[in-house]
Amino acid sequence: MAPTERVVYLEDLDSPSKAVQQPSENATPGAAPTSTVAVTKDVSDDNASSAKRQRTLMDMFSGGAPSGGAPPNKKIKITAARSISTHSSSSLNALTPLDAIEFSVSQFQQSLSDEEKKLLALECETMGTSWLKVLHDEIRKPYFIELKRFLYDAGVKGPNDSAPNLKIYPAPKNIYAWSKLTPLGRVKVVIIGQDPYHGPGQAHGLCFSVPPGVPVPPSLRNIYAEIKQEYPQFEPPKHGNLTGWAADGVLLLNTCLTVRAGDAGSHSRKGWETFTDKVVDAVDRYGGANLDDAGGRGRGIVFLAWGAWAAKRVSKLDKTKHLILTSAHPSPLSASRGFLGNGHFKKANDWLREKYGDDGCVHWCKLSARRGQD
Repeated sequence: MAPTERVVYLEDLDSPSKAVQQPSENATPGAAPTSTVAVTKDVSDDNASSAKRQRTLMDMFSGGAPSGGAPPNKKIKITAARSISTHSSSSLNALTPLDAIEFSVSQFQQSLSDEEKKLLALECETMGTSWLKVLHDEIRKPYFIELKRFLYDAGVKGPNDSAPNLKIYPAPKNIYAWSKLTPLGRVKVVIIGQDPYHGPGQAHGLCFSVPPGVPVPPSLRNIYAEIKQEYPQFEPPKHGNLTGWAADGVLLLNTCLTVRAGDAGSHSRKGWETFTDKVVDAVDRYGGANLDDAGGRGRGIVFLAWGAWAAKRVSKLDKTKHLILTSAHPSPLSASRGFLGNGHFKKANDWLREKYGDDGCVHWCKLSARRGQD
């Protein structure tokens, strides 16, 4: 990327309810609308057939209701969050251990029709096996096949297709990068994003993350600032590559996994949201299954949901099994309204340490610049 080219990120966009205005890097959060959109209202908006893409952008910037209605800085009560109901325990015991699920990629491919073999070749080649074995029935459903027809017609066919030539991001080989870097049984934390970055060379399959050599996005700078506040020893890196977190058990999941170049939200409502909801369901069942002595069954993990869009995605989850932390989005347009000072990174580790011991914690301060796929 040429040094003089201005990088425009989704979180740089101002609210559509105001006159078109390009905020600067130093734009104050006060430039954003001051009203907060309730999560329940967002759900109805999401279901309305007349909803606009601009509404979706505002959802991302709006803050979800704080966990349990408590102020963002209020110390969580670990014991309350860890209690598991009798019903949840029974369901957990009935669950087949993750490692006991038998699955063969080659046998799965042999079971596919000719069209399915063509359309699902990317999933069979690039999706992590721990995920494919619990999602293989999902990717054969009509909605997902229709999504793959849409992408196939746009040129997204195999892992060697070129993102610059296709003008669809990320590169096909990186659409499922999150599944390769973070095996299902090793998931400790889920961070939910919305859309891949839509500029050249920015998206590489992990939400909030960019490959080395790409300027650190504004939201990620605020994430670094919050970690610095919670862990004073943290030295914010000059890169935005979060593959170190992904390898340490942080699932960096966008709700839409592809986007057309320069067109934010262009692949929303095509089927990705339904699929990634099923990814969250898989984490609900098996997240942390291979941590400590979990025995192949998920005992609960941490969800970080920033903004109303992300909060909707975790609203159905069992709060007695998982630690679910919500706040405003880290965008410069909303970070000062509940993200900065939320204490989420230490709260996450406190909860993980209580449940899984020191090995269950995330090393938030360790981010090497090793090159990810771009």
